[in-house]
Amino acid sequence: MGTAMREIFGRVLQTMAEDPRLVVLDADLGSATKVLMFRDVCPERFVDVGIAEQDMIGTAAGLASCGMIPVAATFSVFLAGRALDQIRNSVAYPKLNVKLVGTHAGVSVGYDGASHEAVEDIAVMRALPNMTVLCSSDAVETEAMVRTAVAHEGPVYLRISRIGTADYHAPDYEFVVGRGEVVTDGSDCTVVATGIMVEQAMIAARELAQEGIRIRVVNMPSIKPIDRTLLVDSARKTGAVVTAEEHSIIGGLGSAVAEVLAEEYPVPMRYVGIRDRFGTSGDPNVLLEAYGLRASHIAAAVKDVLHAKG
Repeated sequence: MGTAMREIFGRVLQTMAEDPRLVVLDADLGSATKVLMFRDVCPERFVDVGIAEQDMIGTAAGLASCGMIPVAATFSVFLAGRALDQIRNSVAYPKLNVKLVGTHAGVSVGYDGASHEAVEDIAVMRALPNMTVLCSSDAVETEAMVRTAVAHEGPVYLRISRIGTADYHAPDYEFVVGRGEVVTDGSDCTVVATGIMVEQAMIAARELAQEGIRIRVVNMPSIKPIDRTLLVDSARKTGAVVTAEEHSIIGGLGSAVAEVLAEEYPVPMRYVGIRDRFGTSGDPNVLLEAYGLRASHIAAAVKDVLHAKG
């Protein structure tokens, strides 16, 4: 398992502290989100508003209106839930240059339980006009994504899981908003994955290859805007699609992919994700298995959609 993505997030902020426009805001979770690393090198541009997420977003909006680049970080569930009104009306509507970083996304948060496990945040954020929605899959991509998000003009929501995954990107990987990538090529079925599920899709691809099933694994780090060209090309080449996400299948990556293909190139689809349930407390690995978020579940979905494909 590679370095936890939130750890990389903190380290990258440290390296960007020389930019006088960068301000980091925390809602009393800095030790967990790792933004205290920025405070250690640049306390004068670090603001801890306390347990007041709405205030954090309002402050971030004010800073952005003055030409600063605020990065507001807390758990994903608190951004998408407690601070939604402020994000909608004070950030997205005026299209302010605020970067929202939601850590501890999905059920892999573990023992904190349902109140702290965001399973709906992608759906909430991608429904907001002007909002860019990103989700990183390993440490290398996290670093590239943070740098790109800060440089990108306009509101950004960046989703980061609590746990780490094996690094599969080369150090020179370039992340581009609106672009996905083919990780493993194949002709039988496409698996479009995001976040920690990319690693599981790659494992599924290796296991299915032993059975003579060749799948194309697509990493989709940019959920909004989404890479429509790559999705249509993949659907055309393989004739079937499975999506995989550590998020509800309602309104998340699967819905975004289906919206594109329904309009441009309909093919049989299956969805691997959380099926209209809240999270619960437990060991992260046990929860990922219980919620159907393992390579074996992706492999089963591939076989099912291939049966439908005929």
